[in-house]
Amino acid sequence: MSVTLRKRKNKDGTTSLLLDIYHNGNRYTEFLKELKLTKASSPLDREKNSDNLNLAKKIAIKKAQELESNNYQVISSNKDKVDFLPYLDSYTASYTKNDLRNMKGAVNKFKLFLKDKNIKSLTSKQVNETLIFGYKEYLEEKCKGEGAASYFARFKKILKQAVRDKKFVVSPASEITIKKGHSFNKDILTSEEIQKLANAKCPNQDVKRAFLFSCLTGLRFVDVNALKWQSIDLGNRLLSVTQSKTGRKIANKIHPSAAAILGAPGKKEEKVFILPSHTACLKDLKSWLKDAKIEKHITWHCARHSFGTNIIFYGADVNTASNLLGHASLKYTQRYTHVVKSLKEKAIDNLPQIDL
Repeated sequence: MSVTLRKRKNKDGTTSLLLDIYHNGNRYTEFLKELKLTKASSPLDREKNSDNLNLAKKIAIKKAQELESNNYQVISSNKDKVDFLPYLDSYTASYTKNDLRNMKGAVNKFKLFLKDKNIKSLTSKQVNETLIFGYKEYLEEKCKGEGAASYFARFKKILKQAVRDKKFVVSPASEITIKKGHSFNKDILTSEEIQKLANAKCPNQDVKRAFLFSCLTGLRFVDVNALKWQSIDLGNRLLSVTQSKTGRKIANKIHPSAAAILGAPGKKEEKVFILPSHTACLKDLKSWLKDAKIEKHITWHCARHSFGTNIIFYGADVNTASNLLGHASLKYTQRYTHVVKSLKEKAIDNLPQIDL
């Protein structure tokens, strides 16, 4: 049994990478279609070619390991016939953790990638490293900021479970990673714009109250949606929450305006806000922004970004902001300082000219 990585030059000047495989007396070839080498005309091209070649070498090693493992491990003989897509649907259908929406998003992105490739069905055998590498590149092209890394990490989690469920011997994504993006392109709301929203009409009053509460506390949608009265001490204006995404606890003072949004307390086990689905909330938010005449692309998560930006804009240091947001590292909070610097520079530039 052997797996050899080979190169084949193409007429268009690119170089294809392929695996020459000899196993159980049979010889066959697998092309790594997503890993072509191009004519290197810049340092960036040379770096990409180097990355593709290194990944191809790792794939060859993994392929050899998989073939060797198959000699000893029993994988369903239907692997070549059974559609893998229902497995993805069944995984999300039985998923119970708080990041279910993001997990479904990773699967939906994968289905859109397959549609883009005109792939209508997919066996476990076809879920290989080159396909997953193509999905990785698709996410990097279509998603902004940390979205690609987030979706890909969740998809890798599904493939790990698929290994445990004997769909694969080894995960086809084990050697493929996405670096977290450093961009911070989400729009934020200034305090003046938040006031505009407070004055504007929203189709759902609970959506309005909950979103404004997020703007004043930095809570994510999943946490404000699950928020119960037992987490709030109105007498001392304190909010104590364990964040669903990170598991980190925050215990923050509640701004007087946030306390006013809450109104009279309910029973400890009752939810503070009765919200519709996330999709319905975004639909109401879009209508609400239109009424407030705010022409920005605002999602619910922008409320958290607005809180982080505004507290630094009005004088909080990075350490304080990090604690209030419940960040695990200061590097996440430091992104807000760059936004604030940009806002302050813009404010200076917007001062009227003085004729001298």
